[in-house]
Amino acid sequence: MTDAVLGFFKGLVDDVNSLEVTMAGSVFRLILSMVLGVIVGAERKRKGQVAGIRTFALISMGACLAMLLSIYVPQVYQGLKNGDPGRIAAQVITGIGFIGGGAMIHMKGAVRGLTTAAGIWMTAIIGMAVGVGMYLCSIIATLLIMVTLVSLEQYEKRRKMGQESKVISLTAEGILPDIEDYKEVLRSSGVHLSTFFVEYDYERNVTELNFVVLTHVYTDLMPVLSKISAVTQTRKLTLSSQLDI
Repeated sequence: MTDAVLGFFKGLVDDVNSLEVTMAGSVFRLILSMVLGVIVGAERKRKGQVAGIRTFALISMGACLAMLLSIYVPQVYQGLKNGDPGRIAAQVITGIGFIGGGAMIHMKGAVRGLTTAAGIWMTAIIGMAVGVGMYLCSIIATLLIMVTLVSLEQYEKRRKMGQESKVISLTAEGILPDIEDYKEVLRSSGVHLSTFFVEYDYERNVTELNFVVLTHVYTDLMPVLSKISAVTQTRKLTLSSQLDI
């Protein structure tokens, strides 16, 4: 009985590591590709991205299945032995770009979701690597992705790397003769003022101000907004990352 069990598991391991496509090997590769895709997808979902666990799992499994098909076709159909099994894989690389493009959000002057799009592309490659039996390499690649997404993000926060434009819009009571007080608040808060726009509304007796500022990506601007609102009586105050004035 023991010999039979050992023989079964030995045969299973041989099927999993076989260069040929077998049922046991295919199921194992699909499951592994799904697990690796879930790991990356969980991190992206934690960041509130559109593409999450299910999307990454399906992409990884789909790429894996495409690679299995690339190997299986010339393996079964003898007349195609001289064919190119890499053609299907090449189309996966091209096609995955459309999904990555769908994960990006285009705004005026800004594009969000580039990291998720790159993660989708990388996850597809991992699925393909699993499909050809590069198990250890696929697992290491997944771990490196997690290091890139999590650890390097924390490093960027600590070093305050990267800058982005923000728009502070406010409606102040009265017709303001100058805005030097607002500029001083921004300077004292370490916020660089790129440009500004002023509009006087004499009918409502208000001044519309739009400050385009450049700050570090991880800077908390809420204290700055509090100081700005205290400069004069303010009816409305908004903060956005999109120039829409």
